[in-house]
Amino acid sequence: MYIPKYFKVTSVKEIEEFIQKNSFGTIVTTKQGRPIATHIPLLLEKGERDDYYITGHVAYGNPQWRTFKESQEALIIYQGPHAYVSSSWYSHENVPTWNYQAVHIYGKVEVLSQDELKKSLTNMLYKYESHRENPILWEKISPNLLEAELRGIVGFRIKVQEIQAAYKLSQNRSEDDYKNIIQNLYAEQDLESHQLADAMKKIKK
Repeated sequence: MYIPKYFKVTSVKEIEEFIQKNSFGTIVTTKQGRPIATHIPLLLEKGERDDYYITGHVAYGNPQWRTFKESQEALIIYQGPHAYVSSSWYSHENVPTWNYQAVHIYGKVEVLSQDELKKSLTNMLYKYESHRENPILWEKISPNLLEAELRGIVGFRIKVQEIQAAYKLSQNRSEDDYKNIIQNLYAEQDLESHQLADAMKKIKK
């Protein structure tokens, strides 16, 4: 991913928080040189030696999992809020642009064993269900249903080997223009623009 110096993010803690918040990602592998992508929820987990892993699962009927062994490397893409920025919001003549947040993760992908898949699914359910009034956790689901569902999916794990993170949030603009962009994003009618404005305010704290 091309990242100008203004927009490069290197803080591991900041990137980890971003991934946890925007965990519906895209896994990309290749088959005979052609990219294949699947959009799925993913789980970021820390290993015993301060290394990181991304786990997830795809449907057995999805042919992408069959590329995991032959692919030298997989790419995970996480996308945060993004929105159009009008150049009418600047104090000088310029062209419009698009602001966004994105993280790319590279690593070798491997298929999980059944026990590893169960652990991954248990952790994923806990992340998304534990705070709810009536959480649906692993131990609450009937064994028959779980076994039937497990036969229809393939789990995978990626050890994080390279991270590329870009927050293109008008950091190269003047202070007055920066504030004006935030104000105008809040005036837009879509939630994505408001979320992007929140992100811009956060990095300036």
